[in-house]
Amino acid sequence: MNTTATAAATPAVPPTAPADGSATEPRKPVTKKELAADNPTWCPGCGDFSVLALYFKLIEKRGLRHEDVVTVSGIGCSSRFPYFVQAHGAHFIHGRALPFATGLSLSRPDLHVFVFSGDGDAFSIGGNHFTHTARKNVKLTFVVMDNEVYGLTKKQTSPTSRTGFKSKTDIWGSRDRPINPLKQAIAAGATFVARSSHTNPNHLLQMMEAAMDHDGFSFIHCLSECVEFYPGAFDASNPRKGGQFPLVPADHDVTDELAAYRLAGLPFPGCFGILHRVQRPTKNAAEAKINADAQTHVEGLAGWQILARTFDRMK
Repeated sequence: MNTTATAAATPAVPPTAPADGSATEPRKPVTKKELAADNPTWCPGCGDFSVLALYFKLIEKRGLRHEDVVTVSGIGCSSRFPYFVQAHGAHFIHGRALPFATGLSLSRPDLHVFVFSGDGDAFSIGGNHFTHTARKNVKLTFVVMDNEVYGLTKKQTSPTSRTGFKSKTDIWGSRDRPINPLKQAIAAGATFVARSSHTNPNHLLQMMEAAMDHDGFSFIHCLSECVEFYPGAFDASNPRKGGQFPLVPADHDVTDELAAYRLAGLPFPGCFGILHRVQRPTKNAAEAKINADAQTHVEGLAGWQILARTFDRMK
């Protein structure tokens, strides 16, 4: 099964009705200039610049409006994303971006919910929320910019730091085995799992488009180099630096969970593309059905009548 993401056609921009009641005119799609809110404060050369630029390009390409998108993050270098995007968003508390985004997704199904995080925020303090959001299959896109180091706090070992990595917390070299985010996502029940790198912008944009179109929890593991505290960490996956960027085999069946798990376990640089994609009922659909079923019991009743009936049951 071909794993290459196919970009969906750009939707027509809906017309806007002028206040004076005159003929409607189509709203122009937002531009990068209109989307950019503040100058990014990352170190020069940081891989996160590429991810931000592609996020702008994705919104532009799809003809989305400011009010169609919400950008959520936790804490960390990568989690400063909402500051740099002129749209709805929240810079939430450490490790808790996903539960906050879950509430947004369930209450506002009309929005495109994007969550941006780093390896510490996503897999350490936020690791439990990663697992549960994946298993619940909440409809949102989760992009983790993994640099295998805590960069904001100046070089400590992160959950994805490789064995032997020397940092301020492991001056002798880390003795811990790093987690495998792809394996964790697949095992937890994520219905879309992909891998890319900031050094291949065309590929990363394809992954972001495919994730956005998926009806369910979409996870993108994106390699994003920290040039300040872990330079060269991903050179083996960068052809411009003598590395390789192997794609997921064209005959890989993305619905085969075991096959995806095997690909996730390949030695670095592994492979890049969509490893796993299946359709499964979303948390959003399940909650919407509960609400719809509940409404049938009070159909035709005014609000005060519903309250009165509830109080009567409590007597």
